[in-house]
Parts: sequence; structure tokens; C-alpha cells
Amino acid sequence: MRERHPHPDFILWTGDDTPHVADEKLGEDAVMRIIGNLTHLIQEVFPGTKVYSAMGNHDFHPKNQFPDNYHRIYIKTAQLWKSWMDPQSIPTFNKGAFYTERLLGRTGQRIIVLNTNLYYINNKLNVGISDPAGQFKWFEEVLSNAVTAKEKVYIIGHVPPGFFEKRRGIIWFRHHFNKRYNEIVQKYHSVIAGQFFGHHHTDSFRMFYNHSGSPIGVMFIAPGVTPWKTTLPGVENGANNPGIRIFEYDTNTLEVQDMVTYYFNLSHANTVAPRWQLEYRLTEAFKVPDGTVRSMQMTLDKLYNDNYYLQKYYKYNSINYDLTECDRNCRIDQICAIKEVDFVKYGECVQRESSSSILIAQVPLISSLLLSILFLQF
Repeated sequence: MRERHPHPDFILWTGDDTPHVADEKLGEDAVMRIIGNLTHLIQEVFPGTKVYSAMGNHDFHPKNQFPDNYHRIYIKTAQLWKSWMDPQSIPTFNKGAFYTERLLGRTGQRIIVLNTNLYYINNKLNVGISDPAGQFKWFEEVLSNAVTAKEKVYIIGHVPPGFFEKRRGIIWFRHHFNKRYNEIVQKYHSVIAGQFFGHHHTDSFRMFYNHSGSPIGVMFIAPGVTPWKTTLPGVENGANNPGIRIFEYDTNTLEVQDMVTYYFNLSHANTVAPRWQLEYRLTEAFKVPDGTVRSMQMTLDKLYNDNYYLQKYYKYNSINYDLTECDRNCRIDQICAIKEVDFVKYGECVQRESSSSILIAQVPLISSLLLSILFLQF
């Protein structure tokens, strides 16, 4: 990336830095050493570049078990990242690994770094707690103040709300946490210019709607640099080529103007030579004007109505690793995961699309009887 774009405005680092292995193979010292190594590498490659960093569910020991109050791993990580953080951000990070700052110090623009590992379904420490570390209360206060100050906001985190698109029904947040997050986005969508998350290792996005069904927000889920093959039960071809991306954005409004994804073809590297190459540019691949909420709704509509775009998206979803056809069940899983972050509405989507797909599948049979689907300035 330094060869292609040596001077990004800033970098979003959404976590999961350690190997996805059993806890006994790592330990706290190893986890901190790995986070430190990657921190120093980014600082060496992009010296002086502002980095906004969120912790991933594997950036802790034991993994996933993020507490809702002060912890030495939070404090040690804040020390590693202190050159990237404003001084007033460190006490908040020490308490719960979240913070907010003006984006690059600009008036009228803000970034919120969340610790959504607190809401992760595999985190056993926060069962029965309505607001771990008080992050939701803090989150709403920051967004309310942004409304008053007429700020535009970027939100980043690791574990996203909603469902995993590669396997029907797999959730990341506990039910009440997912509902609360969705309600906050609905309430403050007027100031939220973008949401950027990771965790999936896949390339996808999520739409948010108001109560009348109009699109109000979009969350981009970035592909993983690590070609990890998921161990989630029932997931077929659950691996990915390494991917990394650039966002082009309007420096006044923070609206996303385009998204450019590069990837590392493992098959080519293993048989010929290692090579990073352009995978796709959002506006060209899906024939949309930009990466705004309106354009991403247009993209979703194309996936829904045109099998050509669905198959293209499915190829990009695994960063050109899984080149099989996205069949009827795959289509339902992908479309409903993008469209419905809410648990109840997701279930309704699956039921509705399953029924309509069955009807569509029956049509040919009936017919045959009658006759014999980092950020750069712009």
C-alpha cells in the first residue's frame, strides 16, 4: 500500500492481530507482543500518519473475554497507541477500549472508535449487563453532542451487528445489544457519515433503515489481510484471499466517494509469484455514482434483481477466493444479511425470500408441463 498510496489522510485499523488459535498457544505476553509488533510496523511504513485503532476479539487474553472496566491489556494497548491518540482519549480507552476525537483535528468532523467486543456473543463476562463499560450511554452522548455541534461522524469497530452472510442465522451481538446499536443509528443517522468494521474476513456491507423503511445508513465490512479459513460449522469455502482497501471521501461532508480494493491472489503467489493487484473499484463494478447511502441501496437493489451483479458481489465477498456460483440459498443468506441488521426483520426476510424463491423455482416446471439469481481525499 505504501507503493500505491504512500500518503493516506489516515488509516483505520479494525483489529484481530493475533493468530486464531487456542488460548493456551498464546498467552497475554504473546498477544501484547504481536499488537506491539504490528503497531511499530505501521509506524515505520507510514510515519506521521494518523491511525485510528479498534481492538479485535482476538486482541485479548483469553480471547473474546473483554471486561466492562479497567484492565491491564487496555492500559498496555493505550500506551502502544498513545502517539496516535489525543491525550484526552487515553483515560476513556483505559476504562473500556473506546474513545472519540475530532477527525484529524478538523472542526465539524469526528471519529468514534468503539469496543464492540463488549457485545460479542462469545464474551461470557457481560451476560446480564445492559450497558458494559457504559459505552452505549457514552456513545449516545457523543452523537447527541455531534448533533448540537453540527458535526459529521465516522464510526469504527471490530465486531459488527447483524448476521454473518456466509451462514444463515450466525449472529455476533447478543440480542439486546444488537437492538440498542440499531436504535442508536436510527436516532442519530443524520450525523453518521460512515461506519467501518471488520471481523468477517469477507468483503460486505450492511444497510440501516428508519421505521418507514427508507435507507439511512451504511456499514462497510472490510476484507481481512489474513487468509484465515473459518471453523464456523456449516460454512463452505470459508476462506479468503488477503484484501485491503482505500476509501476516497469528500473532505467537507465525509461522504464516501469511492472504494478501491486490492487483493493478493494466493493461487498465483503459490504457482507463479507474489503480487498485489487491483480487485475492483466500487463505482465501476456496480455502476453507481459513489459510496453514499443512496448508492449502496442502489447496489443492494442490483444484487437483488440482477444475477450478474449478485455473482460479481459473491466473488468479491471472498476476495476472489470462492468462485463457485451463489445459488438460491446463498442468495437468501447474502441479501438478508445485507438488508436486515435487526434480528426479527432478518428472520422475516429469510422466510419471505425462501417462499418467493420456491415459487420462482416452480415456474419452469409448470411451464414445461403446459408446453411439454485507508482514505484518500477526493
